[in-house]
Amino acid sequence: MTTLLLRSGKLLDVDTGEYAEGDLLCADGRIVEAGRGLRAPDGARTVDLAGATVLPGLIDAHVHVTAATADLGSLTTWSPSYAAAHSARIMGGMLDRGFTTVRDASGADFGLADAQAEGLVRGPRLAFCGKALSQTGGHGDSRPRGTRVHDGHQCCAGLGRIADGVDAVRAAARDELRKGAHHIKVMAGGGVASPTDRIDSTQYSMDELHAIVQEAEAANRYVAAHAYTARSVSRSLRAGIRSIEHGNLIDESNVDEFLEHDAFLVPTLVTYWALKTEGREFGLPEDSWRKVDEVLDAGLAALETAHRGGVKIAYGTDLLGGMHRHQNEEFRIRSEVQPPLDVIRSATTTAADLLGMSGEIGTLREGAVADLVVLDGDPLEDVAVLAEPKHIAHVVQGGQLV
Repeated sequence: MTTLLLRSGKLLDVDTGEYAEGDLLCADGRIVEAGRGLRAPDGARTVDLAGATVLPGLIDAHVHVTAATADLGSLTTWSPSYAAAHSARIMGGMLDRGFTTVRDASGADFGLADAQAEGLVRGPRLAFCGKALSQTGGHGDSRPRGTRVHDGHQCCAGLGRIADGVDAVRAAARDELRKGAHHIKVMAGGGVASPTDRIDSTQYSMDELHAIVQEAEAANRYVAAHAYTARSVSRSLRAGIRSIEHGNLIDESNVDEFLEHDAFLVPTLVTYWALKTEGREFGLPEDSWRKVDEVLDAGLAALETAHRGGVKIAYGTDLLGGMHRHQNEEFRIRSEVQPPLDVIRSATTTAADLLGMSGEIGTLREGAVADLVVLDGDPLEDVAVLAEPKHIAHVVQGGQLV
């Protein structure tokens, strides 16, 4: 592996929020030294940053790299090779936007993760869950009312698999873990893109949720839950679920539950803005488009409630189809209620903690993986520097300029 020396950067310590001017030496994929006037080893590539801002590589904790259309139900009819080709393009775009690690919230599998790790696919390193677990008629059941048959074969490109009953959900969780899942995803409430459920519904019994959590914990993994309402979020947290996805309709009663269970919230505000303005253009069915308003306006208030209450908040986007290009816009939306430094932490240190990779990614400390983003401005002063990818001068992943 090459040695890379970045000279004269403004290095952000995400923990303290302070900058330090100096150089950064990367070797064998790691940050090995930071300081002023570092000597370039023989054969090192040197890049003069001329005072540009350096952040840790960004982490998006809620993506769907296989979601090349907003018509999620149609994905099950796609050839796996066709879906993989789309995924490679989507992942490359994420890397160009500064995201060096992403957590896939259903759809991606060990094949895409292995392809990225081996350099066959250019993109962020991929934490995947395989297919999300859904009850019949739940958010992961893409069948319209008149369809009875569901093909849950692993080669189908859909995002969900149907399992009903304690024994069935245990088997489904074990199967995803068998295939290498970093976490298990469960649909614990209704959603926008599913055809037959209500957003305000709760999904899965408490016994089923407990069983899924038990299987994940037995494998030293955790469970992430799709949930919007205060009721579905409360049930999920009481079942031991570690990560709540979306949470647009939470209220003050949930804050203490998040703190009590040391759980994370992963809002995905940008996707509702994008779905409302462009969703139908990229395949979102009309019935799903009408559901967007139920969660769109409440999302920012929910984020403010969670932030004020001290909940651990990670960065997520959940974009679909041609809307993936808005991935960085989440920074601007969140800055309406959060200071820029807290939003940056959500996409670095907090997201790394959620992924179980604290100290490995999301930081510029010595010994960490050399994932970096170089910006032509100061995101603490102007969040547009992060919200608009045109301000990205360099992306470094594993010590390589990519």
